[in-house]
Amino acid sequence: MDAFGVHHDLVAEYEAFTSSLVAVRDPDIESHLDDERKRKTRWPDPKLALNPTFRSGRTVAALCDDGLLHPLCREYFRHKEHENDPGSRTLSLHQHQREAIVAADRGDSYVVTTGTGSGKSLTYIVPIVHEVLHRPNPDGISAIVVYPMNALANSQLHELEKYLTWGVPEESRKVAFARYTGQEAAEQKLQVLRNKPDILLTNYVMLDYLLTRPGERRELIGAARGLRFLALDELHTYRGRQGADVALLVRRLRDACEAPELQCIGTSATMATGVTFVEAREEIAKVVTRLFGTEIRPDRVIGETLERSTDPGPDATPGVHPCAPLGDAVRRAAAVPDELPTEYEALCSDPLAVWVEDTVGLAVEESSGRLVRRPPLTIPQAAGLLAEASGESAEVCQGSPAAPTTAALR
Repeated sequence: MDAFGVHHDLVAEYEAFTSSLVAVRDPDIESHLDDERKRKTRWPDPKLALNPTFRSGRTVAALCDDGLLHPLCREYFRHKEHENDPGSRTLSLHQHQREAIVAADRGDSYVVTTGTGSGKSLTYIVPIVHEVLHRPNPDGISAIVVYPMNALANSQLHELEKYLTWGVPEESRKVAFARYTGQEAAEQKLQVLRNKPDILLTNYVMLDYLLTRPGERRELIGAARGLRFLALDELHTYRGRQGADVALLVRRLRDACEAPELQCIGTSATMATGVTFVEAREEIAKVVTRLFGTEIRPDRVIGETLERSTDPGPDATPGVHPCAPLGDAVRRAAAVPDELPTEYEALCSDPLAVWVEDTVGLAVEESSGRLVRRPPLTIPQAAGLLAEASGESAEVCQGSPAAPTTAALR
């Protein structure tokens, strides 16, 4: 699918539709609306960003071999397609996921702040499952995971079903889990009250009710005495008065569960921008320490560790793109887009692909030498930079709006 072409056609058709609704007779208003169209006020240009490659943190099977994870984790955390599928291969973890497992194993509270699609949920699910297997707590709740929305709890429930039950023999299903929100019918809630899960999924409003309603407090909060883990997903949503409410809720839960050694885990998208990685860790550590009411050190604010996907070559200077080969690649991409590299090795060394990763994808943070994400660019911005680097015209680099598939960048 030509995503850029679809976007162009959608905006053009909708703009034509909205413009035809009203006939503007006043020349000043018409001039103003025309200026708004030229400035693209209503439909600004889309922005380009790359999904980066995360550094590997080894496989679940390897961590089981090292003794960092319980042997049954090897059976649970596998790639599965359906409920009878035991999994074709073990999960490969990212570096930030492994760092979270190590932090949990050492008894530390921590926060994971990485981008969308980075597997943040595994940074608390894997350590919690390991702990439940390592130290079973019959008829007790070992972990409570709190979500800001039921949709997230529903999604996580499906993931737990996939990992802990799909293709797993009945005798190996050692970790119980349940969702307890306002969605469940009375009979479903009664079932949870009777059969306490190891992992309880809920939202912060329902957790407040559990601490308030006598029957549920007695059954569920009582079963969570000595609670080991409290995980808050999407930390960045808890701000202002809501953040203060959740901070007090965490303290009430810790007291009610008599859990002074409670390990707190938070996950979030980026919580600090415009600062270095070290400064961001220090700033985030202060905020989440106040939220959880327990110390989270800056070194336990776990960020993403990125690595390059392209290979500019052993003799290349970082960030320097020779004009001649880049110009050739741009002309080929603009003239015959169907002949762009399709093999992984060829694409990785393609001058245009290298330029895209360097300009749209990754940058090197000077203070730490870490690879970090670049801010997104609009297509005209990226085309202008490509024109400057390749010596080709901006029109060739961007392509015709009416025929976006001919663009080097598209």
